Amino acid sequence: MCGRQSSSASPGARVGGAPPEVGIFGHRNMRRLNWLGVSRCRLLKVDGLDLHVEDLDAVDGTPVLDVKPWFGEMGPRGEQHQAEWTTVMLRDYFAPGAGD
Repeated sequence: MCGRQSSSASPGARVGGAPPEVGIFGHRNMRRLNWLGVSRCRLLKVDGLDLHVEDLDAVDGTPVLDVKPWFGEMGPRGEQHQAEWTTVMLRDYFAPGAGD
């Protein structure tokens, strides 16, 4: 869990275009009412009190408030549904250089 920091990027800037208009709970950007974010990432290394991760969905320098292990049994249950526009928009989200 991390505290979101403001960004000058538009909601679709990292993924090549603006998303369609959706309600406040239909997106994951800094305009949400609750600035807490939850992201799944890969732990690369522990160096004293520093955790080195990749694929964290946060701006560099964002404070990390909590870390939890991932257990598949605690993930979503049953069939999942996702709007197709999100799959298209996020296809290369974590590709090298996507945020540059």
